[in-house]
Amino acid sequence: MKLTITKLDGVVVIEPKVFGDNRGWFMETYNEQNFIEAGINLNFVQDNQSFSATKGTLRGLHYQLNPKAQTKLVRCTQGAIFDVAVDIRKNSPTFGEWFGVELSAENKKQLLVPKGFAHAFITLTDNVEVQYKVDELYSPENDRGIIWNDPEIGIEWPIDITPILSEKDQKAPLLRDAENNFNYGE
Repeated sequence: MKLTITKLDGVVVIEPKVFGDNRGWFMETYNEQNFIEAGINLNFVQDNQSFSATKGTLRGLHYQLNPKAQTKLVRCTQGAIFDVAVDIRKNSPTFGEWFGVELSAENKKQLLVPKGFAHAFITLTDNVEVQYKVDELYSPENDRGIIWNDPEIGIEWPIDITPILSEKDQKAPLLRDAENNFNYGE
């Protein structure tokens, strides 16, 4: 597995080794021992999967408050997405900064989004499936969001269309107004 460290502390792009032959291919999407050897020690407790029928569907920016914060290991198993992590840890030197990467069924990359980061993706194709592991169960009472187009964050979404959003995501607050109990270094 190849790890690419990003400008945001703890956000990592992971490229699994893919073994192919005339039948197709095989890869390990997660191997606890390999992750621990790479300094990533997590206990995943839930797997999630989403399907988006239409290009331009945007999900996020989502996070859960402490003590139910989640680390996510995200991959796209059908189609392609632009996946984004935003640092929302107060007092972080990269507070409000974002990192984005294309994840696709073709490139097989994964993004590790740690606690203290909001997460979102936009579909770049029709018929997209996204799967992700989390290290904390879903907690509706701790579920929060930030508006996808917050000008202070300034995410450069790679497609120039009005995104398809849930009602919840349409009403999400700006980062400066969002409830947030993450502190850098804690």
